[in-house]
Amino acid sequence: MKKLILSTLLGASILIANAQEAKEQKLDEAAVPAAVKTKFTSLYPGLKAEKWEKENGNFEAGFHKDKTKMSVVIDASGNLLETETKIEVSELPKAATDYITKNKAGKKIKEAAKIVDSKGVMTFEAEVEKMDLLFDKDGKFIKESKD
Repeated sequence: MKKLILSTLLGASILIANAQEAKEQKLDEAAVPAAVKTKFTSLYPGLKAEKWEKENGNFEAGFHKDKTKMSVVIDASGNLLETETKIEVSELPKAATDYITKNKAGKKIKEAAKIVDSKGVMTFEAEVEKMDLLFDKDGKFIKESKD
């Protein structure tokens, strides 16, 4: 019985690891479509992507601009989907930090980011204990997801 339980847990762990890997995978720049690289270069001339990842069929470039950690998500056709900029925790809207204080009592915000989608809609993300908490521009809680 113990062997059956251990085998089941091991199998589930492998499936979860593979699912996570399939969702987000690191890429060599050569595997990034030309349209994606062209869009990145047009948005950030003179900057180089430090890492590329493929996530849900889209391409994410991680880079630094003026010493600030950033990333952009671009679809395979070269359309910008979102820009994420690391911010200081103190830059989160007060309503967001109040929510975290109340609902994640005693937990520390590891890092924070401002996200702007292709339509200009701004949201904020706070990482707390390997979970991403998403808030609207005013700090109203939207959702929580695994980092």
